Amino acid sequence: MTAPVFVVEEVPAGPEFTLDGPEGRHAVSVKRLNPGETVVLADGRGRWAEGVVKSAEGKDRLVVAVSGVFEEPEPAVRITVVQALPKGDRGELAVETMTETGVDAIVPWQASRCITQWRGERGAKSLAKWRATAREAGKQSRRVRFPEVAEALSTKQVAALLAEADLAVVLHEDRDTPSGALATAELPTAGSVVLVVGPEGGVSPEELAVFAAAGAHPYRLGPSVLRTSTAGTAATAVLLARTGRWS
Repeated sequence: MTAPVFVVEEVPAGPEFTLDGPEGRHAVSVKRLNPGETVVLADGRGRWAEGVVKSAEGKDRLVVAVSGVFEEPEPAVRITVVQALPKGDRGELAVETMTETGVDAIVPWQASRCITQWRGERGAKSLAKWRATAREAGKQSRRVRFPEVAEALSTKQVAALLAEADLAVVLHEDRDTPSGALATAELPTAGSVVLVVGPEGGVSPEELAVFAAAGAHPYRLGPSVLRTSTAGTAATAVLLARTGRWS
């Protein structure tokens, strides 16, 4: 099993580092790590250090002997999922599973058919929850480069993002709208893929037209219709397998 990941502001160069605060408490009091066990200290931006536990001090201080510092390169094909706001806690579920799968960035989208509305303090709290979920899921899945979670965008702003992508995709299951299968779409060998996941009520015809004008094309995942909280994860898995990142 791979070593547990703990988040640090700056990756230590060594030779020794003391992990304290909430991460130290988790390592000492929850994980109960012992001398000789291997840990990873990561900044969540691709830089990480491997180390071995020397000792635990009190309830929240772990002394680590740093053995090496490394850098995970940016992926050749970067995958961004534009996620329409689901209702309830299904937004955090979507962020969690997409992070575990390997998505590179998540963009909340206030689609016209979204029941949930991110406004004012509620919107700020919801965004903070999504970001915290991505951080914790990144640690749990042993990633050293966590997905970025952007500010919520409007349809016009999402269209601008799609216009800059090397491949712009809108997941769409409407049988009246011609669409290809994501499993057979022509993918770039480098650059960015931006994929839009609509709300439970679907992407509106007006939004489809705006996205089409920005260069996006509709694609389907398969014969069944997935919920908005799971479609992004399934699509990310398809893309990761086809771009060779899972090979």
